[in-house]
Amino acid sequence: MLGLNRKLARLENDGAYIKVGLVGAGQMGRGMISQIESMKGMRVVITADLNVDNITSAYENAGIDFSNIIVTEDSDAAENAIKENKVIATKNMKLVTSLTEVDVVVDATGVPNIGAEIAWDAILNKKHIVMLNVEADVTVGPILKKVADASGVVYTGSAGDEPGAIMELYDFADAMGFEIVALGKGKNNPLNLEANPTTAEEEAKSKGSSPKMLASFQDGTKTMVEMNAVANATGFLPDVPGMHGFKGTVSELPGIFLEKERGGVLNGRKVVDFVNGVAPGVFAIIASDKEEVNAEMKYLKMGDGPNYILYRPYHLTSLETPLSIAKAYFDHEATIAPYYGLQAETVTVAKKDLNEGDHLDTIGGYTVYGKLLKADEAKESRALPIGLVDSNVKLTRSIKKGEIITYDDIIQTKESTIWKLRSMQDNA
Repeated sequence: MLGLNRKLARLENDGAYIKVGLVGAGQMGRGMISQIESMKGMRVVITADLNVDNITSAYENAGIDFSNIIVTEDSDAAENAIKENKVIATKNMKLVTSLTEVDVVVDATGVPNIGAEIAWDAILNKKHIVMLNVEADVTVGPILKKVADASGVVYTGSAGDEPGAIMELYDFADAMGFEIVALGKGKNNPLNLEANPTTAEEEAKSKGSSPKMLASFQDGTKTMVEMNAVANATGFLPDVPGMHGFKGTVSELPGIFLEKERGGVLNGRKVVDFVNGVAPGVFAIIASDKEEVNAEMKYLKMGDGPNYILYRPYHLTSLETPLSIAKAYFDHEATIAPYYGLQAETVTVAKKDLNEGDHLDTIGGYTVYGKLLKADEAKESRALPIGLVDSNVKLTRSIKKGEIITYDDIIQTKESTIWKLRSMQDNA
């Protein structure tokens, strides 16, 4: 089987290319446009963003002449321009999901409800969908995958995102017959459950990132959501609510991920977790019950056992997304998807004392953070999934800091796509 690089080169040699539609021209989307423009056999032919200047500058920074960038909301004009090898900038995300010329859609918005709408529209229009929106995926990914499968298209998370990078290690170890004890990622910063856009503002400015996005990493929500996606893809579960969040170096991890009867703290195997001290890497803890395999692993300097570590010290976020685009297009396969359905749930926890009548804000905001539970635990307590949180959610009672917010504690003042899809998913 040809590698993706050879398949892309052959496609270009045949005078064709994969036509990508992108929604979201923020940091992730802009980087992806430039990366793809350096590749063979692929191009971002249309991008939607509320700020069209973000799109045109992204295309120009990628080396596309301004005369070849067409700003339009008209589908016929867009189709004709793409046929002439021009690219489109638009404010209308539905133009991206509906154009005949588009082969694969990428959601790089980071907003759960918008991501759910993009994925739904793309699937209904028979287009593969790549999600750079893990928050939407862990909330309604199971139903989106089910509908995509029925429609004959691919629903997938992205290579380069940590869940996708972890899944590559999982697939490698699983194919070789190793027992996989744990799957995890490093955390870049100490857990601060009170982080918000104000506390994150100075650091975000120095990094050129969004204060809200940085706060969502600092308060742990992003980590919970990412490992939620891994749980839904593999069936692995958090060992304790919120995971352990160990501290350690790469070489120490095989000894950290041990069960209680072996002198460790785990209640069992097949767990997802995060570790402070190994960022930005991802890892799989593996083992074997075969004497010859263990002898070979020791000879290969993989450690003394009983556990060994597979470690990847990088993930290139949206710069790797083109690999998932190509895999969906050529091989009709996902990089990562919720194969096991809803195995875990990132639930909503009050970041501070909240009052009856308060509206929640968003992930990385001032009111709530996410905590990973097993799905049956979340269902039993009627916990509100973090992906359903937005300013349309209003509290019907006061909530203490650190308390899980449930469906019984809120009313929804305006229905959204992600709420409709979640209701369909829960009632399927």
